[in-house]
Amino acid sequence: MPGLLRGIARTAVVAGTATAVAGRVQRRQAEKFADRDAQIYADREQAYQEQTAPQQGYEQPPQQTYQEAPPAADPIQQLKDLADLKSQGILTEEEFAAQKAKILGR
Repeated sequence: MPGLLRGIARTAVVAGTATAVAGRVQRRQAEKFADRDAQIYADREQAYQEQTAPQQGYEQPPQQTYQEAPPAADPIQQLKDLADLKSQGILTEEEFAAQKAKILGR
């Protein structure tokens, strides 16, 4: 009987040691995976924040200021220039008439 008790005690010690080792391995793996999961979560959260953050470099465009139109060119001078272009053969009679009507506002 003492041999039987010794065998049972030895088996209990071995089983207890195995359980303790298995528990430590399981705990280490859980910590490792928890750290990895936390890092993945942090990376995703940062990417989300970057996507949803307002544009830092955006500035309101300045208001456009409009200058007054330059004074209208002298119609007499425009007609003289137009006549010169026609006499040089650059403008046809139809083009001359169209531009002349435009200058005179007809």
